[in-house]
Amino acid sequence: MKNKKLNALIAWLFVCGAVIPAFALEKAGNEKELETSAKELNKKYSEGQQRVTGKIMAQFSVDQGRIVSLRYRKLHYGEIAIALGLAQDMHGGITDENLHKVVALREGPPVAGWGKVAGKLGLKLGPVLGKINSIVAEVRKDEKGHKVKKARKEKAAAAEKSQKAAKLERPEQIEKEGMKSLARP
Repeated sequence: MKNKKLNALIAWLFVCGAVIPAFALEKAGNEKELETSAKELNKKYSEGQQRVTGKIMAQFSVDQGRIVSLRYRKLHYGEIAIALGLAQDMHGGITDENLHKVVALREGPPVAGWGKVAGKLGLKLGPVLGKINSIVAEVRKDEKGHKVKKARKEKAAAAEKSQKAAKLERPEQIEKEGMKSLARP
């Protein structure tokens, strides 16, 4: 009887030992991907502030004041998007109270990763990751369009500069030719 109980306990521990680390790895993977997307938003923000702010505002239906208030809490734009995504999934949606809970859990003490913050709130990172990736994709799309427009402007400016240079050469040539003809009697 003792052996059966011991075997059952060992089997249960084995199952728990296999399932819990797998669950933890999944969370760590989502958290790592979330952090990577957040870092990309931060980088893109430094390159195109209004585009990123506009995308965050549109995704979470918030005004710029909400984003500014989170910036005063020293959050980067990727972190702001994550905090808004978590707050949006909480009961009541994006409210000052929900945002305060999310940010307080993140800042600690002790400082917690986004996976732990989500876990303490009873949320999952997957839906938030989807929202962040959507913002990143839109910013990338806008950035490509911006680069194309910029390249067209640069090409047009170069062509205009070339035309101006050609026009400047002509009067000089005409003046030189005119001087030569005046010099020859």
